[in-house]
Amino acid sequence: MVSEERKRVLDPEQDAAALKALTHPLRIRLLGMLRQDGPATASELAVRTAESSASTSYHLRVLAKYAFVAEAGNRDGRERRWQAVHSLTSWSNKAMEGSPDSLAWVSLSRRAQVEHLERSLARHEADIADGRLAREWVEPSGMSDLMPRLTPESLTELWEALDRKLAELTARDAADPRATQVMLLTAGLPLAPHDPGAEPQPAAAAGSGPAAGPATGPAGTDLTGTDLAGTDLTGTEAEDAS
Repeated sequence: MVSEERKRVLDPEQDAAALKALTHPLRIRLLGMLRQDGPATASELAVRTAESSASTSYHLRVLAKYAFVAEAGNRDGRERRWQAVHSLTSWSNKAMEGSPDSLAWVSLSRRAQVEHLERSLARHEADIADGRLAREWVEPSGMSDLMPRLTPESLTELWEALDRKLAELTARDAADPRATQVMLLTAGLPLAPHDPGAEPQPAAAAGSGPAAGPATGPAGTDLTGTDLAGTDLTGTEAEDAS
């Protein structure tokens, strides 16, 4: 669980410009890096993203304009260091139903989270293979692909129970030197009944479809933007699912 002061809750009416700013893949990636790895300069982030310092500096200023990042206390020489203002970006699914643009943004963000998962899986496998993680991490790591039948109330209860347990374990392990970052992506996506023999429906692109309206994102999504082509939205959740 993330404390309320460390959570940025986006409102589609009040934060329309901020939502638009977060559709840029590099901005989402920069925000994710600052959340995951801590303060950095534009030059340091430029090296890590293979972008120019001018580009990362510009996009950091845009993020600062909408209060996603802020200048850290100590400068690195003459260059400012940036830090994430919040560790989590959150929203209400119901509130986001209010406009096609906000719905498209949610779709884009979820796909960015999936991309972040793919990158994290590759990094995890490399860390294990190269010995950067202790062998004690091999057994507890893993992924599950389950299809339970639940009611809306039960799914909500499941989210709440997971949130409570995660907060408990995070607090318990805070002072343990063995604790490390764990990429934990949770999803609860109800699916309507379908005819197994029917033709498969083509997958809609992020930000497309009748509910998406005009494209709101870069051509080609964070809220991890993840990575979009490389973005990390590290730290996103739907309020209704937390």
